[in-house]
Order: sequence, then C-alpha cells, then structure tokens
Amino acid sequence: MKRILITLAALFAVLAAQAQEAEYGVVNISVCNMRATANFDAEMVSQALLGTPVHILQISDNGNPWPEVQTPDNYTGWVHYAAITRMKWEDYHDWNAAPKVVVTALYGTVYQGPSRRSPTISDIVGGDRLKLLGRQGCWLKVGFPDGREGYVHKTDALPEADWRKQLDKSPEAILKTAKSMLGTPYIWAGMSPKGTDCSGFVRAVLFMHDIIAPRDAGPQSRVGVRIMDREQLLPADLVFFGRWDEEGNPRVSHVGFYLGDGRFIHSMGLVQIGSFNPEDPQYDAFNTGRYLFGGSILPFVDIHEGLNTTLSNPYYAE
Repeated sequence: MKRILITLAALFAVLAAQAQEAEYGVVNISVCNMRATANFDAEMVSQALLGTPVHILQISDNGNPWPEVQTPDNYTGWVHYAAITRMKWEDYHDWNAAPKVVVTALYGTVYQGPSRRSPTISDIVGGDRLKLLGRQGCWLKVGFPDGREGYVHKTDALPEADWRKQLDKSPEAILKTAKSMLGTPYIWAGMSPKGTDCSGFVRAVLFMHDIIAPRDAGPQSRVGVRIMDREQLLPADLVFFGRWDEEGNPRVSHVGFYLGDGRFIHSMGLVQIGSFNPEDPQYDAFNTGRYLFGGSILPFVDIHEGLNTTLSNPYYAE
C-alpha cells in the first residue's frame, strides 16, 4: 500500500508539473486551425498565426493531445498538439522578449539554408513571426518556437525593429494591403492570406499593420465609433451588414472595409470589391440592401478596449 501511495504521489507530481508547463504556448506552424471541439472533424472557429503567444486553458488527451487555447484577441478553440509548442513560463517569456522577424509578404518560405534551392522547412504567411537569430547577406536566420532553424529572404520578411520603423497605419496603407488580397478564397473561420471569412479578412489585414481587433464581425461593430450616415464614411472605415431585429438591435453578419466613392472591399466567396452605387459596374444589390452602418476604428487603437497592438496586448508583453 505504501508503495502504491508513493507511486500515486509521484504520478500526481508529474501531472502537476505537466499542468504547470501546459499553461502557455506559441503557435508553431504558418496557420493554426482552431476548432470547436478537440477533433479534426469539428467545426473550425478561427485561426492563429505562427509565433502567436497563447494561453492553454486545458488539454483533452485521448492518446492524441488537443489543447484548448486562448489567443491575444481572447478567442478560444481547440488545436492539435503539433500546431503549438507548449512552454513553461520562463520559455514563454523568453520567446516574447526575443528579437523577432515579421513576415511582410503574403506568402513565403523558410529554407534550411540561405538559398532558394535549399530544402524547405515551412511555408509562411503575412503576419507570421519568428525569432531573429542572425543575418547572412540577403537572408535572415530565424528560429521556430519548437527550436527548428532556417532562413527567410529579406524580400519576404523584416527584422521587427526595421519593420516598426516603416510601419504605416494610415488608411491608404491598410487599403493597399486589403487590395493585395483580392481573389483570396473565402474560408469559414479563415484569418490568413490562405483564405478568410469576412471578419477574418478585416482582422488579418489590420494585424499586418500591427492592429489587433476583435475576431468576429459583431464585436468589431462594437469598438470604435459607429457611423450611421453612409455619406460620412471615410476610407478604411468598416462597413457592417446584416439586419435589425424587432427590438431595433443590429444583428451583424458581414463586414468589410470602405474604399471611398461608394465602394467597399470584403470577403464573400472571395475577396472582392462591391459598390453601393447602382450605376457602378460593381454594384452589389444584395449587400446594399442589408447595409447597417459603418465604424471608425483607426483613431481608437490603444484607446478603446479590444483594439490594441503587439506592443500593448498583454499576451505579447508577458
């Protein structure tokens, strides 16, 4: 009996240690799918990008561990264990504090050596972050959360310090990024250049300019300042669509960016441009008919709750 108690005590100690180690993690692949339950067959609810720090809420382990994670925008979902690197607090803190490389191209590749003829380690997408390990000519040596190392070309990424110096959060720059994703396919819960839903498109574009906004269209409509008069919209304001319920409350189901001159860019089937103007060849009668209001958010980053950056979001500062 004494031996059994000692064995159980040792087991509980191991489990307690594992639980402590499992409280933090960093996304380890270019785009990590988050699901409603701990199963590949479950509905995808969102995505997280390479280098994103996450909190691990719990782990479902049926022989194949699935952590439930919370991302910096406070979204939760279940991810396959291979998609993140679990870390102790100290390692998680060190990852956040280390110099980074920010992927600036919509798509790119990390190679084993400083050559495009070198074997591939991983794909990367805009907004991904890796650890900066060094420089070699036109190449940046990078590290993954799981310890892999490789090289990314400077045309696809920048050291974070250089990236911040040229970071442009103007409406013109944000809409230029949005237009660079024209033709990107619609994917439910998608939030990367590989595919987006409507709110994921907005979230992905803003994140490439270091703006962390709410994940879904409804919460996006509740930050910043609401603009009821469509004539008062400015470029890069958000435009929201849906319906009003019987009590006069908005039921937001779609979102995009306003381009100006009555046009907007949004993800529906694919990222495309629509227009409120019936005389415009890109007139979108369906969405014009369900337009609700607009929203100004850019002036309120780091002012309104739910709008912050990687410099102010607590997940990146921990």
